[in-house]
Amino acid sequence: MKAMILAAGLGKRMLPLTETLPKPLLRAGGRSLIEWQIRRLRQAGVTDIVINHHHLGEQIEAALSDGSELGVHIRYSPEPDRLETAGGIIRALPMLGDDSFIIVNGDVWTDFDFATLRPLNPEQALAHLVMVPNTAHHPEGDYCLNDAGRVRDSGAPRLTYSGISVLHRTLFDGYPAQYQPLAPLLVNAMRANRVSGERHDGDWQDIGTPEKLLALDAQLQPG
Repeated sequence: MKAMILAAGLGKRMLPLTETLPKPLLRAGGRSLIEWQIRRLRQAGVTDIVINHHHLGEQIEAALSDGSELGVHIRYSPEPDRLETAGGIIRALPMLGDDSFIIVNGDVWTDFDFATLRPLNPEQALAHLVMVPNTAHHPEGDYCLNDAGRVRDSGAPRLTYSGISVLHRTLFDGYPAQYQPLAPLLVNAMRANRVSGERHDGDWQDIGTPEKLLALDAQLQPG
């Protein structure tokens, strides 16, 4: 499968660090956040990657180029006007192939093994979400993962969507490349029983503030 790293956010919670640097290029443990994602995807055998960008996006292209130094092939989907998650994916669909693809947020750090993800049969599921335990800053969670491995927008207990998923391009049929969040599309698919999921209990961090970036940097330092 191909993968898309979502990197078009404004990074407002990271101010003032993101005044002159896009959030995905902030560094922890000697590497940028987006480089950690690329390396983990490559380790899983995923080498064809699309990156969307908006805020200071030219810096991302300058830093990563075509990806050859990291052992991958990178293509870019610039967004002159920010399109939100679904809109950005729809804009990039011509580069993502005719089937399923991996989506990962550019501002998370995780030890999740991307090699465990599999293509989707659209007759059974249009999306597969990796869920994680709720965090202190998001205690209510997002969705319910039931015992049958299906994701619901209601019910309990609730978990947090990690920002890691496999999506089938059919999920976006009929939607134009305009400002469009992903959540409403996922909820529609959930209500049609076409979203599967799994729980990841390993390391997952939403690096959304300077304090969390500092903590991750300390965690990743040798020794």
